[in-house]
Parts: sequence; structure tokens; C-alpha cells
Amino acid sequence: MGALMPAAERCCAPRSTRAGRGDPSMFGFLLGATGMFATMYSTQAILPELSQAFTVSPSQAGLTISATVLMVALGAWLWGALSDHHGRRRSILLASALLVVPTAALAVVPTFPLLLACRAAQGLCMPGLLAVGVPYVGEVFTPRLAGRAMGYYTVALVVGGLVGRIGVALLTAAVGWRLALAALALLPAAGVLVMRRSLPEAPAPARSRRGLTGVLAQARSGPLLRPTVAGSALLFMFIGTFSYVTFRLERPPFGLGLGAVSLVFALWVVGGISPVAGRLVDRLGWRLVALGALGCGGLGLLLTLAAALPVIVVGLAVVATGMFSGVTAAQIGVVESAAVDRGTASGVYFTGYYVAGALGGYLPGLAWEGLRWPGVVLVGLVALGLAGVCLGAGAEPPSSRGGGPGPRGGPAG
Repeated sequence: MGALMPAAERCCAPRSTRAGRGDPSMFGFLLGATGMFATMYSTQAILPELSQAFTVSPSQAGLTISATVLMVALGAWLWGALSDHHGRRRSILLASALLVVPTAALAVVPTFPLLLACRAAQGLCMPGLLAVGVPYVGEVFTPRLAGRAMGYYTVALVVGGLVGRIGVALLTAAVGWRLALAALALLPAAGVLVMRRSLPEAPAPARSRRGLTGVLAQARSGPLLRPTVAGSALLFMFIGTFSYVTFRLERPPFGLGLGAVSLVFALWVVGGISPVAGRLVDRLGWRLVALGALGCGGLGLLLTLAAALPVIVVGLAVVATGMFSGVTAAQIGVVESAAVDRGTASGVYFTGYYVAGALGGYLPGLAWEGLRWPGVVLVGLVALGLAGVCLGAGAEPPSSRGGGPGPRGGPAG
């Protein structure tokens, strides 16, 4: 992968680089982030169609999600370290360009194993923007926009999630699943074209030059592990809640149809609160905002225990609010946690984050089978509670927050 970097720089480099000059536009970067994230869960809403097309079981069709998520967790280590050594901008452009290939190939895959291979390849490309994007936002946009910058980044991921679920489902109904999935290649392709001209250079990444020992040091870093635990617990709770609430709503006394149940994903629009969460981080610090988000998620879970459908919907909206505001805070905490090897630190965060997400799609299912919805709620509350204890136990004095590499202190070096 490293050998591809010089070629990527030649094909993607802008005619003139204006790092740090003027007000750098985030449009190209946010477009790339939206396209990258839209591909991640793009098969979630069309699993029945894939099961029928390839004559596989529903659980086998679900591998089209698991393969991608697990490769994201693995690739986060690779792309984080790569960006530390070769630069954030080059990594983001290369990953976005590479993602176009397996995404477009989905239009012609003849067998289910090749479909899984393409989905795995997508997963390996995604951390080049998803994981590298966190330190990049912290180093390029946050010094000017403060915590709002990470909030805008989170909003772009929310939009990508909606496009990947609702957009693909609608396109599948119109033109079939192959063209629907392949059409997503237009987003990262457009992102590359815009970013090669507008994406500012990040400051040279500060590196420890410790190689593997640097990676291990980040993996043991308390200041990094705390936001990692917070973000991971929120994603675990979020995926478990929204995956298994569909089972509850399809059963009596609600008896909703599949189309009506799928509208719960529209509650993702509350992710628009993320810039507000970023501003709160500027005032209160990422830890207090993350703790509040954990509490918000817990409150939302408790509301979903109600027997009235409107109260359940409100509870799900509160869960989503806690998720997106808390993840915004956690990502700022990741940037603040490391003055060097930030790409590697982001890789550690996203590895834990997406491993937790994969578990969130499975363990709450066991709770559902044994205790129905109260079991799902209980598992989510336990995860949030453990994360809250972790954050509380690692409290730092307020003076330790302002001078780091995060939204207050600006980029390191």
C-alpha cells in the first residue's frame, strides 16, 4: 500500500496547495465522508433481495455487513499508521479513489463469495477517510471552526448512513440492487474530484518513530482508551437498539409492517445536533459532554420500555441524540489524547468502535431471544454504565484540556 502513495500523489495532487491560507472549505471532505459511509451499511435494507438473488440464508446475507465492518476495524490500523507516515491528505485521496473500484464492481459480481470479497475490499478502503478523518479534522478545520468542525464531520456520516440505507432501498425498488449498490461509487468518485482541488494539506503529522512500540503505546494509553470506550459503548447500544426494535414493532400490540418499521432509520436526522455538541465540547470539555450523552442514551432506552408507540419513538430519538452527540465528543477526545501518532490513535479508536458495533448486532439478539425487549434494554444499559464508570474513574483536572492538540490548542507541532 505504501508503494502506491507516490502514484496517488501525482494523480491527485492539486495544481497549487494552499494549506492554512484563507478559510478552507469542508465541502469536498464532507462529500467524501458521506460517500465513504454510505457504502458501509448499504446492504442492510436489501438483505432479503440479496438472500433471494444468491439463494443464501438471511444470516449468510448478513455477512455482507459483517465482512465490511470487520475489515474497517482491521484497516483502521493500516490507514492510521499510513497517514502518520505519508500524510493525511494523500491517504484520504488514495482511499477515496480505491473505494470506487469494489463499489462499481458490485454491479457485475456473479457469485455470493465475490460479493463478500467486494464488500470486504470496501471495508479495507473506508478507514482511509473514516479513521484518518478524525485527526485530519482536528489538525486542519478545528483550529478555525473549533468543536463544530467535528460536529459537521459527524453530520456527514449521518447523511451517508441515511443514503446507504434509505437511498439504496428506494433505488433497488426502481432499478434493482446491483445498480443501486454500484451507484454509490459516484459519491467517492465525486469526492476525489472535488478534494483534489480543494482539500487543504494538513500539518506534517507528529510521529514518535517508534513503529510497533508506538502502536502498542497508543493501545495502552488511558487518555485514548477513555474516548474509545465511550464511543464503542454508544455504538454497541445504538446498533443493538435499532436492529432489534424492528422485531418488537412488528409484533403485537403494534403489528407494524416492514415499510413502517423501516422509517425508524429516519430518526438518524437528529444527528444534525452534532455541531451543537461540538460547541458544548468547546465550553465543557469532551468528557462531560460524553458523560451526558451516555446518560441521554440510557434515558432513551428506558423510554422505549413504554407500551405506547409515540413514547417509544421519542425514546429512539433520544437514543440517537445521545449516540451522535457522544460520538462527536469522543472523536474530539481522540484528537486531544495524542500529540504524536494521531493516525495510529485514530486507528485504535475505530478498531474498538467497529468491533463493538459488530458485537452490538449480535449480543443484544441473544438478549432478545431470552428476555425480549427488556433484555435488549438491559444489555444496552450495562454497556453505557460501564463506559460511564470508565470516564468517571479517569477524570482529569480541567487545566489538562485546553493546551492539547484538540479544538482548543490547535494542531501539534
